Amino acid sequence: MINSKRLLLAFSFITTSIFLQAQLTVNQARLEKRIMDLAQFGIQENGQTERVAFSDADLAAQQWVISQLKEMGLETHIDFAGNVIGIRKGTDPSKKPISFGSHIDRVPNGGNYDGCVGSMAAIEVLMILNENKIQTKHPLEIIIFSNEEGGVMGSRAIAGHLGKKALPIVNSTGYSMAEGIMRLGGDTTRITEVARKKDEIAAFLELHIEQGGTLEKEDIQIGIVEGIVGLAWWEVEFTGFANHAGTTPMNARQDALLAAAKFIVAVNEVTSSFEGAQVGTVGKIKAEPGAPNVIPGKVVTSLEIRDLSLEMIEKVYEAIKTRAKEIAKASNVQIELRPLDTTADPAIMTAAIQDEIASSASQLGLTTKRMPSGAGHDAQDMALIAPTGMIFIPSKGGISHSPKEFSSATDMANGANVLLNTILSLDKNLD
Repeated sequence: MINSKRLLLAFSFITTSIFLQAQLTVNQARLEKRIMDLAQFGIQENGQTERVAFSDADLAAQQWVISQLKEMGLETHIDFAGNVIGIRKGTDPSKKPISFGSHIDRVPNGGNYDGCVGSMAAIEVLMILNENKIQTKHPLEIIIFSNEEGGVMGSRAIAGHLGKKALPIVNSTGYSMAEGIMRLGGDTTRITEVARKKDEIAAFLELHIEQGGTLEKEDIQIGIVEGIVGLAWWEVEFTGFANHAGTTPMNARQDALLAAAKFIVAVNEVTSSFEGAQVGTVGKIKAEPGAPNVIPGKVVTSLEIRDLSLEMIEKVYEAIKTRAKEIAKASNVQIELRPLDTTADPAIMTAAIQDEIASSASQLGLTTKRMPSGAGHDAQDMALIAPTGMIFIPSKGGISHSPKEFSSATDMANGANVLLNTILSLDKNLD
């Protein structure tokens, strides 16, 4: 015989739990404050923040994050790649973790929101769950990835794709990846132990600013990322002959910088000649000996190509390489294009997780748009080993990698609420 009183109590408990979950929201003011608190690490006299990976400011911010996680009772450690990992236990030890997070390092002269919103929102989500005494079946794992801006180092290590060739690459702080890993508390001799197997993580989520102006222009509150473009980097070296600028006739010069300038123009022309949304960029250049009265004898530039198709990246590169050889011959210089171990394959986000994000946003009354990401993210590497989803919020003016980068407190809270509710939904629906 069914006990009607007990059944009524059970039904009341279930409906109350559903109602609480639907109404559960993050603390918007606290989230915004934490963003501003993080911005103090590396703050300069002009009010801007410099926090490039491996810098003293990056290390200090890392320790601050660790203290935040430990205060919440999370099991916290730094892995061998310098990632900060925090674990909130679930009620079912047999369940795989639901992981989420982003990064806190920045490009030189960058802004306060890229990566930071996703990282601070992840902390806020965990605080809300603690404050409401909500226990998930799955363990929840927050990951603050190391050196995202310098080659998605931390996430690449977790995906098992951080090759040895990447370790000597030096960033603007003057530290190589290998030196940086050690500074962050990692261990380069044990990098391979960081790699996760494909069946170790139930799902991964990353919240991020859009880094473009689509959401703002279309007045959309939440972007649901369908895929992240692949990218490939090369170092391009031009070798001419350094000589006196006053005594060497124009027709007798082997000017490496002139050849590099023609190459930069060619990259723009070649990339634009193909149909599609592919992009090609030269963002770094160094001329030697670097004196105004000496013809440059050596120049090193970067080359980056991005697209959702690896085939298109290869087509663009081959066309650029052909033009580069023509320029080198006409300029009487030598040219070498060296691939760097920082390539990333295009990543398609998991359809079922896209749907969960859409459902969570809808329940919160937020407008959505499914869209690609033209920028690389840690989610790109995590998609190699786990079902992955990515949430975008608007970035004012589409500005990113700039001190003028800005996302409103409302937009940040919207994204954090979608992250929170998607995590709870995944916890209920995933094995």
